[in-house]
Amino acid sequence: NSPRGDDQVISGDDLITLEQLIQISGLSRSRVERFVEPLNDTMKKYQINTKSRITNFISQVLHESGSFQFFTELASGKAYEGRKDLGNTNPGDGVRYKGRGAIQITGRNNYSRVSKALGYDFVSDPKKLAELPWAMLSAGWFWRFGSARGDLNKLADKEDFEKITRGINGGTNGIADRRKKLNVAKSVYKPVKPGDNNSLLA
Repeated sequence: NSPRGDDQVISGDDLITLEQLIQISGLSRSRVERFVEPLNDTMKKYQINTKSRITNFISQVLHESGSFQFFTELASGKAYEGRKDLGNTNPGDGVRYKGRGAIQITGRNNYSRVSKALGYDFVSDPKKLAELPWAMLSAGWFWRFGSARGDLNKLADKEDFEKITRGINGGTNGIADRRKKLNVAKSVYKPVKPGDNNSLLA
């Protein structure tokens, strides 16, 4: 069997264009243009490089971040206080290591793991995780290595949308919105050809 079109590896400098991201997100050019480069860099670094992987990743990131509005969890983080499963063993760890990034990295353990992976000390400087490019790179790291469900690329290859959602959320919160965003992404996305993102340089 030849691979489905959704499984073809897309190579090149860009995996998504500004125009595609505007259409998929429903946001204005001025709102999304600063996210295109970090998103492309992240998807290249973590081999999120087929239509299935790209569309699943972007739709989940859009949901998790409230369409690129929130890279810091709105809740205080007090609910995570004393959560040994998250590595929150010191007083104040819950608030200090609340969810940050485009896919909310939560807890001292995960901050420590993503620090090693990305080469920046987020344990000492946790708020940095909410800034670009770290907010996007940490989402790519989580997608491949941080989820309890394992490498989410493998689930995207199977189009196992529900397991991907559980792998990010732990449950199925917001599943209707995630599905809607995925359907839009699938209808809009086409592999990027060289030069397609030249509008970024204008």
